[in-house]
Amino acid sequence: MAYTLPLTAALTKARWKVKIRDKETREPPYVTIIRGTDAWRIDLRKKEFMDDSPDPSQVPGVLIDQIMAEKTWQQLCDAWDRMYPRNPVADLENQE
Repeated sequence: MAYTLPLTAALTKARWKVKIRDKETREPPYVTIIRGTDAWRIDLRKKEFMDDSPDPSQVPGVLIDQIMAEKTWQQLCDAWDRMYPRNPVADLENQE
């Protein structure tokens, strides 16, 4: 089952979502920011956007700040590790 990060009421009302999707076993660990049909991926090992399109600057700074907050970041890493124990975030051996 996918993991959905709880967001502030304002971000939720603006249709923003942050998820770790199902069936991502072959991908490097990442979290997906979603708004409508647009999706941005942030690498959980590198703490950076994985794609140039859509433009990462379209994601509100307040949302990025919430995701990058130490407690939230740890929640996301823990959720990934529970979902994909064979591909943990801290798996330094498989990093590029």
